[in-house]
Amino acid sequence: MTTETEEILRIASKGDGVTASGRFAWGAAPGDLLREDGTLEWGPHHIQAACTHFGRCGGCQLQQLDEESLAAFVEGRVANASASQELGAETISAPYLSPPGARRRVSLRAESSGGRIVIGFREAKSHRLVELEECPVMAPELFAVLGPLRKLLIMMGKAAPAKKGGKPGKSARHQQARMAADIEMTLTDQGVDLGVKGLTAEGLAATEAMLDFSREHGLARLTMDGGYGFETVWEPVPVTVKLGGVHVPFPPGSFLQATVDGEEALVEAARGWLQGAATVADLFSGLGTFALALAGPQTKVLAAEAARDAHLACKSAADRAQLPVFSAHRDLFRNPLQPDELSKFEAVLLDPPRAGAREQVECIAGSTVNRVVYISCNPSSWSRDAARLIEAGFRLVELRPVGQFRWSTHVELASYFERA
Repeated sequence: MTTETEEILRIASKGDGVTASGRFAWGAAPGDLLREDGTLEWGPHHIQAACTHFGRCGGCQLQQLDEESLAAFVEGRVANASASQELGAETISAPYLSPPGARRRVSLRAESSGGRIVIGFREAKSHRLVELEECPVMAPELFAVLGPLRKLLIMMGKAAPAKKGGKPGKSARHQQARMAADIEMTLTDQGVDLGVKGLTAEGLAATEAMLDFSREHGLARLTMDGGYGFETVWEPVPVTVKLGGVHVPFPPGSFLQATVDGEEALVEAARGWLQGAATVADLFSGLGTFALALAGPQTKVLAAEAARDAHLACKSAADRAQLPVFSAHRDLFRNPLQPDELSKFEAVLLDPPRAGAREQVECIAGSTVNRVVYISCNPSSWSRDAARLIEAGFRLVELRPVGQFRWSTHVELASYFERA
């Protein structure tokens, strides 16, 4: 194995720089030099990280990359997935990258540590939390809630009853149960939707504190889940998100594209590819991100979704907007649309979870549908499913890489297939 100084040629899928001989280096950029002792000499594409937590916080892996090399990484992940299955993509469009401060939904962890409350992301390859003093990724409205939320959780911890069987002489702080909770924040039409899972409000003082906190910081909603499902503590008006120009009810914990601009990039790709299709089946439709955008005077859409809350939200929004969307409550993993059902549509759009949609793709392959748009957040499972479509006689007309999770190795894509 060579130990000489080598140039970093590319960034691997997990974010490490790679040399020609196969040496790996975390935090490297293309053009850096990897010395014999493992240290790096920065090259022309290596920049100063935007966040002081970079290197410890596991939320970002690629802040050392300039815009050119970050775009190349996103495009390369998608192109390599296509090439690995020999899909023969006719066009790979320039990647779209969401800007800093655009993330409208985040999942964080809150834990008590030494009498303090820490809220943040896990350290890379560790269970320890990084207390966020800044975050250039998330929307400022979300980050602004974190400091006040720490104070609220501290107060709730003090108000909670002591652990049973506490030993005499122990301070009240040490008798308290260790606090740990999952924090979900989403920026909605009405403001920040805050969900706290793993914690309950005990007593009048804690409940009043949460109501005061929600009112003071203008929350759209505050929900708590102590293990038996979400309970709404505060929601002055029904919470909605705007999808396809329609205000859609937003059930707690529902899936939403990570950024508004990234969602628009995916939706515009689908609209362009499916222009002129009179009937479209939107599979794994969620809240209706694509169904509501595609439906109109010339296009009728079937929106099939397994999550009941999301299905009902899409249905009510489409009904109020008088859009030609038929919403079907259907588990497409256990009960995929069959070839004869799919053959009634001119086109299919699917946006499955990370695992892909093997069974549903098999049915699409056996149908007479001629146009398919496949949105994916996992290039690996997408390439497997895409290979089945190619085998069934489709051709991959275009691929569009999308980097909604800026400075992360998480990459999304939109793809368009036509039956040859």
